[in-house]
Amino acid sequence: MRLDELGEFAVIQRIEKIAAKLFPEKSSFVRLGIGDDAAILRPAQGVDIATSTDAFVEGTHFRWECESARSVGRRAMVANLSDLAAMGAKPLSFTLALALPPSLEMKTVADLLRGMLTEARAQNCPLVGGNIARANQTSMTLSVLGSVKRGKGLRRDAARPGDRIFVTGVLGAGALAWKRVESEGKPLRHRPEARVQAGLALSRLGDLGACIDLSDGLLADLGHMLEASGVAASLDLQKIPLPRGFRSACQALSADPLELATTIGEDYELLFTLRSSARISTHSLAQKLGLRVTEIGTITHLNRGDFIQKSGWKHF
Repeated sequence: MRLDELGEFAVIQRIEKIAAKLFPEKSSFVRLGIGDDAAILRPAQGVDIATSTDAFVEGTHFRWECESARSVGRRAMVANLSDLAAMGAKPLSFTLALALPPSLEMKTVADLLRGMLTEARAQNCPLVGGNIARANQTSMTLSVLGSVKRGKGLRRDAARPGDRIFVTGVLGAGALAWKRVESEGKPLRHRPEARVQAGLALSRLGDLGACIDLSDGLLADLGHMLEASGVAASLDLQKIPLPRGFRSACQALSADPLELATTIGEDYELLFTLRSSARISTHSLAQKLGLRVTEIGTITHLNRGDFIQKSGWKHF
């Protein structure tokens, strides 16, 4: 059934039912959720609140012909949860503003919500409110709230010369998936993960420098960190961790593997630095974070020239 056949309040009721089914129990943080003019939240003592807002717009961030509605919803939620992961914050709740064409089928909206809420459910991050508006194309604006121990939030402006640079997981899977969509017309099947637990583990580490999530690509997001911190970096791009079979898959698509892995984004891994005084091995870091960790460079003093000095790769 189309949205203009259901009407606004019936759509809202459907959304409430979907949310209630995926979140049958109430979080202790949420005092009043969906159904009133605003949600009421009660944070614990001794914590800071981290909040982030992202828009996900049809034609810019997704295309209906390229992926399922559930996939769109999942990716939108991952992008927002990843911002909390980069701050070392525990997800608490989110709100959702939906702009929808009247001709859109309610089933599409329901699948969109189910994908989003399934991802939110995995991180115990309930939907507590939002808004619906008529529009010519679909867009979603999500606002997430998270908590972090007071004064322990991770920041992108805390890198210092001498810091070692690390990245979680592997890079390039998201870029390769989109390349296959564009080159072969295959549907998008890549499912990135928000590294929430790794971010929480990082917030408990001593000698931590800066942290940022990789949504725009390694080089772009590292550049954001360096600019915020007023430093530069030396990277060994031969150490960039790539997915298994990535180089051969790129070769089949006539794509440069390191260019895809460092410039496209949508990996949602965490890029972080540790002080040179930190006496911890990459293996120990991986155990603490619960996933693969790779050391890829060093923070340096900012002199004249580029923020990023690349080594080991001559294509750029």
